Amino acid sequence: MTQAPPPPADDRPPPVAPSGQPPSAPPPPVAPSGGYPPPSGGYGMPAAPPPPGYSPPAYPGGGTLSPQEERTWAMLAHLSALLGLVVGLSFIGPLVVMLTQGQKSPFVRDQAVEALNFQITTYLATIVGVLLILVLVGLILLPIIGLLWLVFTIMASVAANKGERYRYPFNIRLVK
Repeated sequence: MTQAPPPPADDRPPPVAPSGQPPSAPPPPVAPSGGYPPPSGGYGMPAAPPPPGYSPPAYPGGGTLSPQEERTWAMLAHLSALLGLVVGLSFIGPLVVMLTQGQKSPFVRDQAVEALNFQITTYLATIVGVLLILVLVGLILLPIIGLLWLVFTIMASVAANKGERYRYPFNIRLVK
């Protein structure tokens, strides 16, 4: 049997750590039962108190808006649908108001949801009207839908600015 020759001698010095000491890794921690070591925090640990001056986020009913701000945002939930004339999607404005300001005030959320449902309802009615153009009924239906949409949107905006909860006369309530 032949033995393998010994490895060639290395004339290089051993690597040195940045601190000037030769590298030496500490032994890994050993768990008592042979598994993973216990967590140093997180699950199952009590939560630390919030830092001073920290206020928790607002939730529905939190009322972080003043009454004037509530009325303004509720009015904007209805009026923002008019921007839909430019973009073509009138439900985007009420949706944005509901998502951004709805958690700060129950009144704003109620009016934003009402406006969003009305815009979805009129959007669906417009699609039906466009399809009914083929039988000439849509030529009469589309201007009526447009006029009612404009009148009811303005009436809802004025009512919301007064602080009143407005309900549209015809509305499919898809969003709760």
